[in-house]
Amino acid sequence: MSGIPHDHYEPKSNAEKYIHRRLPIVGLIYDTIMLPTPKNLNWMWIWGIVLMFCLVLQIVTGIVLAMHYTPHVDHAFASVEHIMRNVNGGHMLRYLHQNGSMLFFFAVYLHMFRGMYYGSYKAPREITWIIGMLIYLAMMATAFMGYVLPWGQMSFWGATVITGLFGAIPGIGDMLQTWLLGGPAVDNAALNRFFSLHYLLPFVILGLSIVHIWAFHTTGNNNPTGVEVRRTSKEEAEKDTLPFWPYFVIKDLFALVVILAIFWALVGFMPNFLGHTDNYIEANPLVTPPEIVPEWYFLPFYAILRAFTSDVWVVIAVNWLSFGIIDATFFGVLAMFASIFVWALLPWLDTSSVRSGRYRPMFKWWFWLFIVNFVVLTWAGAMPAEGIYTTISLIGTTYWFAYFLVILPLLGVLEKPLPEPASIEEDFKASLKSKSDNDPKGPNAEPIPAE
Repeated sequence: MSGIPHDHYEPKSNAEKYIHRRLPIVGLIYDTIMLPTPKNLNWMWIWGIVLMFCLVLQIVTGIVLAMHYTPHVDHAFASVEHIMRNVNGGHMLRYLHQNGSMLFFFAVYLHMFRGMYYGSYKAPREITWIIGMLIYLAMMATAFMGYVLPWGQMSFWGATVITGLFGAIPGIGDMLQTWLLGGPAVDNAALNRFFSLHYLLPFVILGLSIVHIWAFHTTGNNNPTGVEVRRTSKEEAEKDTLPFWPYFVIKDLFALVVILAIFWALVGFMPNFLGHTDNYIEANPLVTPPEIVPEWYFLPFYAILRAFTSDVWVVIAVNWLSFGIIDATFFGVLAMFASIFVWALLPWLDTSSVRSGRYRPMFKWWFWLFIVNFVVLTWAGAMPAEGIYTTISLIGTTYWFAYFLVILPLLGVLEKPLPEPASIEEDFKASLKSKSDNDPKGPNAEPIPAE
């Protein structure tokens, strides 16, 4: 499983040996549970179990909801109302599924930001990062198609706008859009396609997640220091690691319980807090909503899409150089997809030899500015595409691409990193000593004078 030296499963009874020779499933589970894990992992390493919970929740609730849903434009909205009003526990199933997608994306963004800060994408974990980005793309496709299924106003017009972006591609746009929709417009054929793919893609995500876990079990976990586990001997590896069970399993489960308490409070008391009011109105092709806004987790890329209007100089230049082929709409589409593509190229764009941002003083400033920029783009994506909001989106988009294409490559050359610890064990002991010194009841604390 992992290249870290550790004890492997050894079958004892004849029955165990018989099964292990033919199907080593017990050994695989044992090596997974007892995987040597860096013992200095902090609380940002809890999002993996939250994501796995969300995936299972979405699959289970989605299967039950699909039993009562009717993928037809004349009945889809009514079938959702039937689920909410007549199916036993249907309203709770739908709210769990609806808000579960919100928690899914919230957790995946924190998971990705943690990987960015601590350099989890650097060698030898580049493939792990790429698989993670494929999972993210599959999540986006699944969420978009799922948003169409309730067949409310925002579902219909959101699908119309997003699929219309493919029509902006010169030459093949109209043909591609018709192929995606199964017809000239968003109608019954499109709803059936989206329903089928929305049902299928979570299982693709599950398969990719298994490969993702397999990948980092092969290379070993990254950790806050970015220093690799010592692998020269089993004794040294044991000083740097602890078994995944029980130490990290209990820690992850505790974090999951805390997060689920908040999640259940949201589902129980504010289930529609993040929903759009127009999506509780049945789809009407003759009535366009005042503002067409996607779910919050798409908003940064929606802001990037809308940032490039026809009066932006780079759009004017590209339009002139392409003899009018690339207009503002198509340029926005290219920018939106490119913003995800450069994110996937992070392992090769970051030229620093130091893995963890903890020891990169200049990187910290630019990284936290990237996080602020992500939040600003999310806000700008929810605003009307006019006035100051377009300008803010353009500035945020500029920084997005500058961070990946300019800042990270230059930091590897210009930045002077801080000294890294010699080993994970050294960092762990230093952390314990720091906590002990700061604890008034610790062994190194000064005695409290008697009154």
